[in-house]
Amino acid sequence: MAGKVSVSIPKSLAEKIEKRVKDSDFKDIDEYVAYVLEQVISKIESEDNPKEEAYSAEDEEKVKERLRSLGYLD
Repeated sequence: MAGKVSVSIPKSLAEKIEKRVKDSDFKDIDEYVAYVLEQVISKIESEDNPKEEAYSAEDEEKVKERLRSLGYLD
């Protein structure tokens, strides 16, 4: 979606955001809010769709065997 949509937030929240924007590299409240929402949505989506394990059970066993051979595991 290339366009923009307006969202209403409480004035007290807008004032807090304005203070944060002043001390940041964001050019305005819109940019800040868009960034925060993107971060929140990205985190939620990554939690909803966990990635594959970093390594397989076979890889884990190889690492354990190597650590045993080096004397780190019994």
